[in-house]
Amino acid sequence: MEKNNQTHLSSQFTRRTLAASLSVLLLGPVLCVDALAQAWPSKPIKVVVNFPPGGAADQIARAVGIPLAEALGQPVVIENRGGANGNLGGDMVAKSAPDGYTFLMSSGGMVSVNPHIYARMTFDPTKDLVPVASAARVLVFLVAKPSLPVDNIQGFLKYAKENPGKLSYGSAGNGSSPHLAGEMMKSQAGLFAVHVPYRGAAPALQDVLAGQLDFYFDPGIGLGQVRAGKLKLLAVGSLKRSPLFPNVPTLDESGLKGFDADTVFGFYAPAGTPADVISRVNREINRILSTQALKDRIQNLGGEALPLTPAEFGARATEDAKRFGEIIRERKIVGD
Repeated sequence: MEKNNQTHLSSQFTRRTLAASLSVLLLGPVLCVDALAQAWPSKPIKVVVNFPPGGAADQIARAVGIPLAEALGQPVVIENRGGANGNLGGDMVAKSAPDGYTFLMSSGGMVSVNPHIYARMTFDPTKDLVPVASAARVLVFLVAKPSLPVDNIQGFLKYAKENPGKLSYGSAGNGSSPHLAGEMMKSQAGLFAVHVPYRGAAPALQDVLAGQLDFYFDPGIGLGQVRAGKLKLLAVGSLKRSPLFPNVPTLDESGLKGFDADTVFGFYAPAGTPADVISRVNREINRILSTQALKDRIQNLGGEALPLTPAEFGARATEDAKRFGEIIRERKIVGD
C-alpha cells in the first residue's frame, strides 16, 4: 500500500513538473518580450539615417534625437548610411535585431518609391520594416542659380522650353523626391532638362550654388541660401504655398495642375520590434513634434511637423506609392 502511494505521489510530481516546464516553455517568449519592454531602454539607441549628413532626413533626425534622448534617459546616436536612394541604410536596419535599439530615419521614398524603381532589393521595406512615427511633411522648392536669366516661374518655364536639353538639374538620387519633382515638372510642362543624380540633397545643393547645375528641387536645406540671395526661389512644389514665402507661387497655380511632390519623413524599426517599444517611441516623438521648438525647426527647413500614429504613417506611405508610381512608370525611372 505504501509503495502504491509513493508511486502515485511520484506520478503526480512528474506530471506537475512537466506541466510547469511546458508552461515556462510556452510563456517564455512572452515573458522575455514583457521583460524587454519593461527594461527598455537600458543602453544607447541608434538611429540610422539612410542619406548623407546635411540633408533633410539628417537634420530632422538630429533635431528629434536630442529631446528624444532626454525623454528616454539614454543617448540617441545618429549614424549616416547613405547610398542607393536610401536602400543601404534601410537594409542595415531591416536586418538588425528587433530589440528596440535600432531605428531608421528615412524619407517616405524608401517605402513608396524604391520598390517601383529597383527590380531587386535585398529587403522588403513593407515587410521587413514597420512604421514607428512620422516626423515631417517635407516640401520641395524649385530653386535656380543666380546667373540663370529668369526671375519668376513663368519666365523659367519659357526659358527651359526654348532651350531643350541645355539646362541641368540635380537630385538626391534616382527616385528621390527632388528627382520625381523634376520629372513631374518636365512631364506636365513639356520640357526637357538633363538630370544629374547625387548621393544626397546636400551635394546637389553645393553644385547649384557653385553654378555647376542650373536648378534643382530643394527639400528645404537651401532656404538659408535663398534668404541670403545666393539662390533664386521660383516656385513651391506643393499644393499650398509655404508660410515662409507667402509670395512665392506653387507650380499648381502656375499652370501645372495638381502638382504635388510632398513626401513624409519618419522613423521605422525592424519588423518584430516589441509593440510596447514602438508605442512608447511614437508617443515621445509625437510629444516632441508638438513643441514649438521642433515646429519652428522643421518649418525653417520648409516643412511641417506631422505627428501620426504608426498606422496613419503606414497608410500615408501606401497613398504615396500610388501617386509616385504613376510618374515612375510614365517616365520609366529606374534606380541607380
